[in-house]
Amino acid sequence: MISTVSQENGVLADLSQRHQPIIDRAVQALHERTFFSQYPENPSPAIYGETADQDGLASYKKHLGQRFTELLTPESEGWAGQEESPYEQEKLGITYPYYSTETLITRAQAAFHVWRKVSPAQRAAVLVETLERVKARFFEIAHATMHTTGQAFMMSFQASGPHAADRALEAIAAGYEELTRFPEQQVWEKPMGKYSLKLNKIWTPVPKGISLVIGCSTFPTWNTVPGMYASLVTGNPVIVKPHPKGVLPIAIFIAEVQKVLAEYGFDPAICQLALDPDDRLITKELAEHPAVKLIDYTGGSTFGNYLEGLSGKTVFTEKAGVNPILLDSVEDLDKVVQNLAFSLTLYSGQMCTAPQNFFIPETGVKVAGELVPYETVVQKLAEAVTGLVNNPKAGPHVLGAIQNPLTQQRVKELGSLNGKSLLDTCEIANPAFSNARICTPVLYEVASRDKDVFSQELFGPIALVIKTKDTHESIKLAQEMAMEHGAISCGAYTTDPALKAEIMDQMGLAGTPVSFNLTGGIYVNQNAAFSDFHVTGGNPAGNASFTNPEFMVKRFTWVGFREPAAV
Repeated sequence: MISTVSQENGVLADLSQRHQPIIDRAVQALHERTFFSQYPENPSPAIYGETADQDGLASYKKHLGQRFTELLTPESEGWAGQEESPYEQEKLGITYPYYSTETLITRAQAAFHVWRKVSPAQRAAVLVETLERVKARFFEIAHATMHTTGQAFMMSFQASGPHAADRALEAIAAGYEELTRFPEQQVWEKPMGKYSLKLNKIWTPVPKGISLVIGCSTFPTWNTVPGMYASLVTGNPVIVKPHPKGVLPIAIFIAEVQKVLAEYGFDPAICQLALDPDDRLITKELAEHPAVKLIDYTGGSTFGNYLEGLSGKTVFTEKAGVNPILLDSVEDLDKVVQNLAFSLTLYSGQMCTAPQNFFIPETGVKVAGELVPYETVVQKLAEAVTGLVNNPKAGPHVLGAIQNPLTQQRVKELGSLNGKSLLDTCEIANPAFSNARICTPVLYEVASRDKDVFSQELFGPIALVIKTKDTHESIKLAQEMAMEHGAISCGAYTTDPALKAEIMDQMGLAGTPVSFNLTGGIYVNQNAAFSDFHVTGGNPAGNASFTNPEFMVKRFTWVGFREPAAV
């Protein structure tokens, strides 16, 4: 519970005053939608310190083979851990304290009745302070992410550190804005001729209750902290249930959150880590508990659909999708295929925004007004992929490693599908990690009639080239796939304004954002906090969006109280 000392000496008030400029700037960024980042993505020594990388690596290594004891929780009911490095294909040997569902729920319920009564400004300030503390551990989190997910170091640093922190701040700002949108109280007066009716009115945002956040194996912080911080800022205690193979990055995050909570007089159980014991999974047990009112989930569609079907829960999901690329006409084909090769190769296609279905007209693609045959376009795409993965200075760092052996198996079994291979996978060496689990992207051609093949998400470094009658059929198929099976991203290349308008209209109806004519250093995979809405909630790929107002307002309820005003 919050301490009397903290209230009396104004520690929280001082914290609110210190961090209010950050919160105000973040709220401003939500409205402007221009570039804003509180946490720099460049791991420069000038920003983070000369020894930050080495210190982070050393801190990561200290966790290996040890119990993770940083969490401020009572004596555990056991210790468990299942993580292994995709780069070394060896177990990390880290174990974490686990507790029964009832223990987690009981502690969250007790914490709820203190946290919900803290003002929105003070909650927001406390949460911003947690991000400022996590900032000092970005490099440690990066190495932890690298050796649990298979992401290359740069992606691990950016995605799990600065980008995740920016997404968390975005949720804090959005929640703060919604919680303070209306006045706390008002004197309501209705003229009645010779007299007026007067009422004193108070409006209170009431949190819904315990929040469960279910993490994924490939982005253990980036996909977790938006829901986690959205629930925390709106007054709900959070139980974070990470994927068993991706615990350490988010455990470090939660440890820092708990330390800040305790420092300012709050129960650390406001934010708890829930771990699967070695002999069973507990996610369903937690999700179905009647005390859990909010659920955030990132992962496969089957489990996501199950969660969405639970009664008495408010559920936010990001699930599977089949992301399209539409090729119609371009100015420079070489620049386009280089951009696309990077997009489908980045982290070996293990991103929810990675492109999968490449729709190309059988007549070819116009390049600077001249028609280039379909076969040439496909060949150039395959050559661009091959050139990238065979580049010893770039290939290993772009590909990273395969997080799950099942993903590697899926690539090897692709030949069982109807179609023909355009580019086979091959093994390349990572000079830093000789035992890294790596497989390069494959290109596979399928006919436009074989919807059963390209209507499913083939997670990993797999690209399907679909030969269509023309661009109009490409658009129709891309829209159909998005509406029926979901899509999180879409890339389109056309120099025709009318076709561009058609793509915007049709993919907009399918709830799918479109990136047009990307070349150079910006890719369809990327989403910027405070500007791009991640997932729209408008198709089966997910029912929520980072971070729109609905992502916040469904976590609490406005309740009004009124009484006659004193004459």
